[in-house]
Amino acid sequence: MQVTRQRRPRARLRLHLGRRSRIVAIGATAILIGGAGVGYASTTPFGHRLVGTQYTDGLQISSDQVIKPLGDRLFTKFGKFMASTPSPNGRYLAVTSADKGIVLQMFDLKDYRLVYTVGSATFANQSTKDGTVGQGGPAWSPDGRTLWLPQANGLTRYPVQDDGTLGVPMTVHLPTVNGAAPLPGKAVYSPDGKALYVPVNGQNTVVSLDPATGQVQQTWNVGIAPRELAFVGTKLYVSNEGGRLARPGETTINSYGTEVPADAFYGTSTTGTLSVIDTSSTSASVRSIAVGLHPTALYVSGRALFVANTNSDTVSVVNTGNDKVVQTIATQPWPQSTVGYQPTGIALTNGHLLVTLARANAVAVYRYSGAPQDPVSYLGLLPTDYYPEDVTVAGGQVVVTNTRGIDARGPELTFAKGPGTVPATGHGTHSTTGSLTKFALPSDQQIAKDTATVFAQNGWKTKDAAQAKGKPKAPVAVPVRVGDPSTIKHVFLIVKENRSYDQVFGDVAKGNGDRTLTQFGANVTPNQHALADQFGLYDNTYDTGTNSAEGHNWVMQGDNPEYTESSAAEYLRSYDTEDDVLGHQRSGFLWTAAEDAGAGVRNFGEFTQFETKPADATWQKYYCAATNVDQGGDPAQLTDPSIKQDTESPIPSLNAVTNHDYPKFDTNIPDIYRYNIWKQDFEKNGPANLNMLWLSSDHTGGTPDPQAQVADNDVAVGKIVQEISHSPYWKDSAIFVLEDDSQDGADHVDGHRAPIQIISPYAKHGVVDSTYYTQITMVRTIEQILGAQPLNQKLAAATPMSGAFTNKPDFTPYTAVKNQIPLTEGVSSAPACGLDTVSTTRTAAKVAAAPSIPAMQQGVAAQWATWAKSQRFTGDRAVPDYADPEQMNRYTWYRTYGFTKPYPGDPKIYAPAQVPGAYIPSPDTE
Repeated sequence: MQVTRQRRPRARLRLHLGRRSRIVAIGATAILIGGAGVGYASTTPFGHRLVGTQYTDGLQISSDQVIKPLGDRLFTKFGKFMASTPSPNGRYLAVTSADKGIVLQMFDLKDYRLVYTVGSATFANQSTKDGTVGQGGPAWSPDGRTLWLPQANGLTRYPVQDDGTLGVPMTVHLPTVNGAAPLPGKAVYSPDGKALYVPVNGQNTVVSLDPATGQVQQTWNVGIAPRELAFVGTKLYVSNEGGRLARPGETTINSYGTEVPADAFYGTSTTGTLSVIDTSSTSASVRSIAVGLHPTALYVSGRALFVANTNSDTVSVVNTGNDKVVQTIATQPWPQSTVGYQPTGIALTNGHLLVTLARANAVAVYRYSGAPQDPVSYLGLLPTDYYPEDVTVAGGQVVVTNTRGIDARGPELTFAKGPGTVPATGHGTHSTTGSLTKFALPSDQQIAKDTATVFAQNGWKTKDAAQAKGKPKAPVAVPVRVGDPSTIKHVFLIVKENRSYDQVFGDVAKGNGDRTLTQFGANVTPNQHALADQFGLYDNTYDTGTNSAEGHNWVMQGDNPEYTESSAAEYLRSYDTEDDVLGHQRSGFLWTAAEDAGAGVRNFGEFTQFETKPADATWQKYYCAATNVDQGGDPAQLTDPSIKQDTESPIPSLNAVTNHDYPKFDTNIPDIYRYNIWKQDFEKNGPANLNMLWLSSDHTGGTPDPQAQVADNDVAVGKIVQEISHSPYWKDSAIFVLEDDSQDGADHVDGHRAPIQIISPYAKHGVVDSTYYTQITMVRTIEQILGAQPLNQKLAAATPMSGAFTNKPDFTPYTAVKNQIPLTEGVSSAPACGLDTVSTTRTAAKVAAAPSIPAMQQGVAAQWATWAKSQRFTGDRAVPDYADPEQMNRYTWYRTYGFTKPYPGDPKIYAPAQVPGAYIPSPDTE
C-alpha cells in the first residue's frame, strides 16, 4: 500500500449535550461531573479556561479537548493504564500501567474497585524489579487461574486467587537475538489450552510455549513488529504493525533494526499485514493477508476477524473461511479530516460493533448483523475519558480502559534543581492518571445524541470556514482561510526542553504565576523575560505530551501516534521516534506539509537522530569555539576537525533540508555553539519559509550545572532573536519559541502548562494573553501562515492563534541581554579560553570547583557516574529524557550538592537502583 500525497480539508467545534456521571476514585480525590453543556462553534470557546479545571461541560485537558465520559469512572493514582484484558468469567480486569512504579493492577469489575497491585513502588501489594510492560495486555488462561504479564525480556506468570489477588510468580525469559530484545506482546492460549502463543514483537516472530514450564516449543517468522494474536480453529492470526518485510530495491526506513517498506517523503510505513499460521502443522508455511497500516487489535466473532488498522483509521473485516478482506470500515467520523482517530480496541455486544477511537476520546458504534460480508453501518459515538486504548464487555456492561484517563491530575511531584533554586512541589506531566469507564450500551437514539457531545468535546463542526472557496483575501498575519496570503513569509520554530511555565515565568507578577515554584527566573533567563515584556506574555499555553518521546511528535506531527503511546511502558523499540518509522503518521510532518504547500524548509537539529563527533570533543572545546567567534574570532574554528560533528536524519525528506553542521540533542554541546552554526547559515543563505531549530541545553545533565545550562539556552534564544530582528528579513518574520514538553518542572495550574513566546513585528506587543492555547494550536498557526493543510483531525479542529497577532506591525528590533549566571558554573575543569566571569555573587573559584564528595558517599557517587554513562546524555546515541525522571532529579541534586544532602523528601542519599518508583533497565535492555 503506497502512501500518496494528498491535501485534505479541516475544521472546529459545536454544541454539547450534558450527561451526569458517577465518579469512583482510588487513592486520589474524585472529580465530580454534572450539569448541562453549552452550544459552541469552535475551539475558541475554551477562552481563558485552565487545564485541570472542571467546567459544566467537562474537564478541560491539555489536548484541545474536554472530557465528560459516559457512565462511571474509576481511577487510581498509579500512572497511565496501558492495556487491559478481562478474565474469562468477566469478573476481573487485569490492567498494565506505567509511570508510577506499578506495572499491573487488578480490578474487580463486579464491585468496581482495585484489589491488587504489582510493581517496584513501596506501596505495591507485590514487589517486582522489572518495571517494563509490553504493548499488549496480559493473557488469562482459559480457566482464569493464571495470568501472563508481557515485559521487555519475557513474561511473568502469576497464579490468580479467587479474590483477584496474585500468588508467587514465575518468570519466563526469552532470549535476545542479534541485539534485539524479545519485547513480547499480548499472548493467547491455543483453543485446547495446551500451548501459549506469544508475539515476539522485537524479533518479528511468534513462539509457542509450554504453559507449565515456559519452554519454547516452536518459532515462526512473521511480519514486522507483531502486536496481537487471535485463534480461529487451528489457524493463528498475527497483526504485523510494520507490515511485510521489504523487497529488494524498495525504499525503507528503520524500526528497531528492521528495514521497513516506507515512503521517503512522508517518512511513514507503507504496508500492514496479517500473518496466518497453521498450528496443526509444524511444516506449513506462514501465509500473509494485506490489510491497512499499523494493524494492532484483533477480535473474532464467528467467521469474522476484525482488524484495527490504527494508522489508516480503518477496520478490516476478514472472512476466516477464505482469509479474504471482505470489507473495510472507515472510522473517520468527522468528514473534514481523514487522519488521526487511531482505532485501537474492538468489542461486540448485542449486534453492535464497538471501536475505540483513542485520539477522539470516543467509542464508535456500528450495527453488525453477524456475517463478515454484511455491510456494517455507523450509528455514532460515545464519550470516554482521555485516550481510550481498550474496550471490552463484561457483566453486560461496556468497560473502557483509558490510557490517560483524567490527564495530569494525579499526585503532585517535587522538582529540585540546584543552587539558587528551592525545591518546587506541584503538578507535573508525570502525574498523568489512567481510568476505567463503565456503562450500559445506550439505545441507538441516545447514541446519536451522544455523538453531538463527542463532536463538541473535540472541536469538530460540519463546515470549516478556513477551507471555504473564494478569491484570495488581502495579506494578513494569520489568514482565515488555508492558502490565503500572509504578511509573514519566514517562520522560525525554536524547540527547547522540559520547562514548565511557573519554573521560568512564575516570578512575572503580571501573569498567572507562582513565584515559589520559579527555579529559573529572571536571573537565569533574562532574555526570555525581556522578550515577554516586549512581545507579550502567554500564561495559559500547554504542552500536550508527557516527555520528549511524545513532545517532539506533537510539535512535528501535531499528534503522538498510538505506536508511541502504547510503547510508553518500556520504550525499548524506540524512545524518540526520529529513527523509527512506525512512530510516524501516514500524512507526514510539519516540514512535508510546508513543502506540499510550496514553502521552503531549513532544519537545524530538530527531529534528527544521528550524531557523529570526535571522541575528545568536550563541552569546554565547543564553549571556547563559540565564545571566540562571538568575540570576533575566525568562524572557521566552529567546524575545526577537532570538534566538527555531523547530524543526520534517517527520514530522507528531513535529511535533505538539514544543516548537518548543526548539532542535534547533546547536553555536552552548548546552545551558544548551536547559535553560531545557525548564524553562519543565516547570514550566508538567508532563511527558508520554515526554519526549525532545536536548542536543548535547558534539558540539563551536561557538564555545567543546571542553572548554567538553562542560562546558556536563554543566551542562544536572545541572540537568535537579535540576529533576525536586526536583519532585512525581520519585516516579514515570526519566531515561535516553545518547549517540547514541560515534564521537568512544577506548575500550580497544571503540569502541562509551559512557557511559549511569539516574537514578530506582527505579534501583539506587551500584552498578557491568557487565552487557552496548546502546542496543537501553535502548529496549526504555523500551517495557516504557510498555507499548509492541517496534517490530521487534531490540527484541523484547532483554532489558529489569530488573537496573538496584529496587522499593524511594530518593527522595533530586539537586543539580547547578557547572562547573569556564568555559563561555566559547575564545570569541573575550566575551559582553555577561561571561565565566564559575568557579574555574580559566586566567585570564580567556586564556579570552577567541583563539590567535594564525602568519603562515605564516594561509593554511591561512583554508582551514579556509571549510571550517567548509560543515560545517553551525549554522543552519537544521545536521546533527550532517556533517563528515568525520578533518577534524573536525584542525579542533578546530588551533583549540585556534592552528595552531601538527600533529595527533598528522601530519608537518605540513594544509589540509582534504590530510587523509589524508578524503572531500572537491565543490561539486556540497553
